[in-house]
Amino acid sequence: MRGVRPNLIVILIDDLRFDECGIGGHPYLRTPNVDRIGREGAVFRNAFHTTPLCSPNRACILTGQYASRHGIIDNVARDLASHRLANYHLALQALGYETAHVGKWHMGNDASPRPGYDRWVSFEGQGKLLDPALWEDGGPRRVAGYMTDLLNERAAAFVRAPRRTPFALFLAHKAVHPDIVQRPDGRMDPGWIGGYVLPERHRELYRGCTYPPRPSVRPLDEVAAGKPALRALFEERAKPLSQEILARMDAGTQEEIRKRAAMMASVDEGVGLLFDALEATGRLDDTLILFLGDNGFFFGEHGLTVERRFAYEEGIRTPFLVRYPPAIPAGSTFDELVLALDIAPTLVELAGGRPGPHVQGRSLVPLLERWGAPWRTSFLIEYYSEGAWPWLVGMGYKAVRTTRHKYIHWIHHDGMAELYDLERDPYELENLARAPGHAGIVRELAAELRRLTADAFGVP
Repeated sequence: MRGVRPNLIVILIDDLRFDECGIGGHPYLRTPNVDRIGREGAVFRNAFHTTPLCSPNRACILTGQYASRHGIIDNVARDLASHRLANYHLALQALGYETAHVGKWHMGNDASPRPGYDRWVSFEGQGKLLDPALWEDGGPRRVAGYMTDLLNERAAAFVRAPRRTPFALFLAHKAVHPDIVQRPDGRMDPGWIGGYVLPERHRELYRGCTYPPRPSVRPLDEVAAGKPALRALFEERAKPLSQEILARMDAGTQEEIRKRAAMMASVDEGVGLLFDALEATGRLDDTLILFLGDNGFFFGEHGLTVERRFAYEEGIRTPFLVRYPPAIPAGSTFDELVLALDIAPTLVELAGGRPGPHVQGRSLVPLLERWGAPWRTSFLIEYYSEGAWPWLVGMGYKAVRTTRHKYIHWIHHDGMAELYDLERDPYELENLARAPGHAGIVRELAAELRRLTADAFGVP
């Protein structure tokens, strides 16, 4: 792999949970082109987000840093900060790459180009799924069509373009996110929610299909008994305004799951267009393709719907597929703890550069080359309380996940910590934080959480 400078494609799907593709185990969703990435490359079976929320995690991917270091800690319009991110595309440009961002930026509502890109196609904030206003070729303009299709076309055109240098494409879909427009004050109300939108050709796709609930879908009173920090959240979500907001998005229903699956059909078609473009230009096997989501999502697990922010497995896990034949034999699998933070240093190293000391993620090159070098055994998960949704106030936490355990410290709730033995309890049903015989592991994980938190902030 040394000395080879591959083309680099990252495909990021909004709100995609770990199993929302065929290769991820979804019971009826078909994604043959997405699956091809993993089938002809590698599936990373333990890949995670460190802040399971759109804006912070996008900044984590682009910088290789924890949110507590890069400073994008929520979905508020942080326009100026997002123009100053230590984005890995800046490093790729310096290494001679032609770079492109196509799609959702979301770290701020400003749609104008960010530093680091030779080609820029984006939109304000969340954008719209039908007839969106796209910023391209120097300014915004309304474009007729379905957002996913429009982004697919522009990504494929960039890949097909003749060039003498390697390229790096960051394709960030709005799918599978519903249409939501933030009010000027950043809060939400029902009048600003449009819900999931499908193109005409996919509107009846998967009609009548059923997603079987995971064992962690339990009655709210049972969930709150083991996870008392969630009790206030459940109470707030039961109020009329919250119920109206949730109803607009089919929250927690089979129809929501079906619509999201149908939205993935357009995404998969776009991955097929990229494969076609790479094959037509003779670049397929010289290109690394990486596919993931920007955070997880809950289908009612632990009483949570229309949510992704929480540290349970459904919120922090991501599909993570990588195809690059010179380094990855077809059908490879990896079980190491891999983070979204690892993308930036990996791509910079593959491009011939050296990640800077500000980068907290780890290059995956040693894993790909099977060095057998020591790998991480724990990582930090962090979330800062928000006011955008009424049920999120006071829900900030810091958590640590190891290869076996998870410990969640609720910053605003004393005495409500959670501990799970993921080996014996993979669905996080039994909170062991106060169970007899577990005080030692609580102390050990609390100490590890303090160490990881200090490191994320850069405390010596």
